[in-house]
Amino acid sequence: MSIIQETIKNIKPIDESFYDKAQKRLDNLTKPQGSLGRLEEFARRVVAITQNLNPQINKKVIFTFAGDHGVVEEGISAFPKEVTPQMVLNFLRGGAGINVLARHAGVDVKVVDIGVDYDFDKVDGLIQKKVIRGTKNIRKGSA
Repeated sequence: MSIIQETIKNIKPIDESFYDKAQKRLDNLTKPQGSLGRLEEFARRVVAITQNLNPQINKKVIFTFAGDHGVVEEGISAFPKEVTPQMVLNFLRGGAGINVLARHAGVDVKVVDIGVDYDFDKVDGLIQKKVIRGTKNIRKGSA
C-alpha cells in the first residue's frame, strides 16, 4: 500500500460535536458573539479536524496580496499608486505593521504581487503572480 493510499484510508469523518464545542468556547471569549466573522468559521473547522479545543498550529503564514486600483486617479485614495511598490518593499524588509504583529505571533509574512502597477525585477522574497498592472478606473467602466 502506498503512503497516499494509507493516508486516505486513515481519513475519518469529522466528529460534528467539535463544531458546537468550538462555538461555545468562541462565545465565551471577551468579544461580541460572532464578531470575528469567517475567522470563527475557520476556528471551528480547525477544532473539528484536530478534535482539540486548543489546537497548536506550528507553521503560520500571512499572505499579503498587493495590487493597485485604477480609481485612485479620482483622488479618493489616501496615497498615490507610487506608494504601492514602496509598501511592498517595506513588507519584504519587515518594516510594516503587519510584520511587527507577525513577529509577535511567530508568523511568516509572504508578499504576492498580484496586480501592482510597477515592474519589480528580481526581488528576494516577492512572489510574482501579476495578472494585471493595476485595475482600470471603475468610475469610467469595468475595473
